[in-house]
Amino acid sequence: MSVRPQPVPMAMPSDGSIFQVSNYKPFFEDQTPVRVGDLLMVQINERTSSSNKEDSSGQRNSSINGSIAGSLALPFFPGAIEKKLAGTSLSGSGTASEQGKSSSNNTSSFNASITVTVIDVYPNGNLLVSGEKQIKINGEHEFVRLSGVVNPRDIKQGNTVESTRVADARIEQLNDGRSRLYNDTGWLQKVFLSVLPF
Repeated sequence: MSVRPQPVPMAMPSDGSIFQVSNYKPFFEDQTPVRVGDLLMVQINERTSSSNKEDSSGQRNSSINGSIAGSLALPFFPGAIEKKLAGTSLSGSGTASEQGKSSSNNTSSFNASITVTVIDVYPNGNLLVSGEKQIKINGEHEFVRLSGVVNPRDIKQGNTVESTRVADARIEQLNDGRSRLYNDTGWLQKVFLSVLPF
């Protein structure tokens, strides 16, 4: 995403005087970029950090006890024949416990600077900016791309703005070179990894 500034028409409409309103620019005007094609430097200072920790534990105990007794006696002659039978007893117990822990930490940082171009001016004055920077050193090719919306009030002296003040920011960094080839997986290995079930 980039755009060139619109050319100024050669034939300016005359309003009958030397002073032309359409071509007027104050000498002491602030040079803040407010038009399509103006340049703006963005200082990329992005740092993210996240952590998550979870502990869970549970325990359950249960027990059961029971007994059965038996005897034999004549209903019409009490005490004549009375015999106790062998009884039985039941008992049981159980214990269940559960414990789990999980934790994760993630930290990343990105520091750079890039000059972008104003490609559109919204009706409320906000600027849609976009730019790309390419650096090639000793066979290593690096791309840095940025686009987003900037509020002119956030622009500091020197036409700079922090990336944390850019709305809808899309920041991308890519490296293309020998070091990436060494760390990248070969195409045949990718085929085997995609079909292997383990």
